[in-house]
Amino acid sequence: MKECNQCGKCCIKYSNGRLSASEQDIAMWDLLRPDIMDYVKDGLIWFDPNTGKELKRCPFLVAIEPNTNSTSLSKYGCSIYHDRPEDCRLYPSNIEEMHNDECEMLEDADLKNKKQAQRKLQIIMSDSHS
Repeated sequence: MKECNQCGKCCIKYSNGRLSASEQDIAMWDLLRPDIMDYVKDGLIWFDPNTGKELKRCPFLVAIEPNTNSTSLSKYGCSIYHDRPEDCRLYPSNIEEMHNDECEMLEDADLKNKKQAQRKLQIIMSDSHS
């Protein structure tokens, strides 16, 4: 399994109302991160603070410009990484999910030995899940 290359596929795929936040996330944002809380409406996330309309994408997903000498695609980052919703902290949870989402971390060997790849994923994600 490769390291995350910040392709953004996971964040983009789970945009458009397919992401949720826990009650604990929302309570923390309400207390400590009003800038995030501005995008919460009736316990649901990523609504335009001015219009109240649901956003097509997470407002905290930011494109990082590619190196001018590079032909690679843009990389993406999360401007609220340390305070991101629980759904984001727990992603990815399994190899099948990564495969379905076309995650670029997966290699052919991971798909051939999914049990071993799952163990490796659990090690990689252990920091994120705490």
